[in-house]
Amino acid sequence: MSFKAYIDNIQAKTGKTPDDFKKLAEKKGLLQKGKIATGVKAGDFVSWLKQDFDLGHGHAMAIYALFKGVKKVE
Repeated sequence: MSFKAYIDNIQAKTGKTPDDFKKLAEKKGLLQKGKIATGVKAGDFVSWLKQDFDLGHGHAMAIYALFKGVKKVE
């Protein structure tokens, strides 16, 4: 499955775009000015996304990879 397909599946399941997740993560203090906040780990994102949005581990890590700048949606 391509990275874009992961993101498309997340949006279909949650109704949220990557920008929506970015805004929500900033409200939770996981991101600051669009970057991962100091001391925040991947597990913090994964736990939040699993609990609040019922995402699986792989899909939660895809969102984290976007925020970390490792992956981009093309």
